[in-house]
Amino acid sequence: MNASKQTDARQMRRVVVASLIGATIEWYDFFLYGVVAGIVFNKLYFPGSDPLVSTMLAYGTFAVGFLSRPLGGVIFGHFGDKLGRKSMLVMTLTIMGIATMLIGLVPTYAQIGLWAPVLLLVLRVLQGIGLGGEWGGAVLMAFEYAPKEKRGFYASLPQVGLALGLCLASGVVALLSYTLTTAQFLAWGWRVAFFLSVGLVAIGMYIRLNVMETPEFTKIKKAGTEIKMPIAEVLMRSPGNVLAGMGARFIDGVFFNVFGVFSISYLTQTLKLSQTEALTGVMAAAFVMIFTIPFFGKLSDRIGRTRIYFWGSLATGLSSFAGFWLMKASGGNVMLVWLSIVIPLGVIYASIYGPEAALFSELFDAKVRY
Repeated sequence: MNASKQTDARQMRRVVVASLIGATIEWYDFFLYGVVAGIVFNKLYFPGSDPLVSTMLAYGTFAVGFLSRPLGGVIFGHFGDKLGRKSMLVMTLTIMGIATMLIGLVPTYAQIGLWAPVLLLVLRVLQGIGLGGEWGGAVLMAFEYAPKEKRGFYASLPQVGLALGLCLASGVVALLSYTLTTAQFLAWGWRVAFFLSVGLVAIGMYIRLNVMETPEFTKIKKAGTEIKMPIAEVLMRSPGNVLAGMGARFIDGVFFNVFGVFSISYLTQTLKLSQTEALTGVMAAAFVMIFTIPFFGKLSDRIGRTRIYFWGSLATGLSSFAGFWLMKASGGNVMLVWLSIVIPLGVIYASIYGPEAALFSELFDAKVRY
């Protein structure tokens, strides 16, 4: 291998590590909120006589993060196509880190009344904006650096950040739940998980600042051919691809949050499993995804992204019914419950999430891709 190829290989590894670590931190922050929404926020920030209403309100603020993600996508996508991918990724990581740390500092409803859920709502919006700009940029860095014949595999590596982030979020909360009493966990233990984000962001920031801009965007910048209004350009020139991408993203988003977030509340409140048992099941599924996501990403380089996504979507939809049926029929058998989460979420879901990044990236020209 000559010096030029060695340099390219080192840069590729650096980009993948930077994208993966950044995505892991962002997903940890984003899903940490969801993990504790149904076991902490419904009690401390949305108290009421009806536990169902309190839980629905807590998950309502969780949902707000998804509503604000398109706003983050538009804002950072616009500037990412004008100024560059790298600078936007540094900014999104900062926004997410600050918002997550502040969530850990918000006083409870008993301390400041209605201001408690209002502050949670505002910070959740900021989290959504940060992640909306993060995801596209992180996968683009890997996609645009990778050789064309390996783009499915390399673009799937930042996707592993979702699995690592969820594994980390559920694992940290499970560890705190196991080592602390319920009173300690509700009083201060859950806040520790949010404060950990500060250290993770510092590591991610250091790595990101030492990564160069992608070759494709560098060429556009040198040629001076940036689009003045990328969002307008992409909506006018490629409305069909935008709608196709949005439709495909619904399959992924709905399924993941049913199994990765809602299942925790369902298992603890309806099936009466312990928090630790429910969180361990989700964590196990996330751990399996670390390996299955790149597997399906690589497979998409060989047999096509659309084909895998189509069959994967059908399998994911069917597995959701089977998974919840097994949960309900398990009779409290923890191994069966874990199996009902690990197979649909850890294995089958990866068949759509693995090839997704390259699939969406290939829908658009580099000038408007972010």
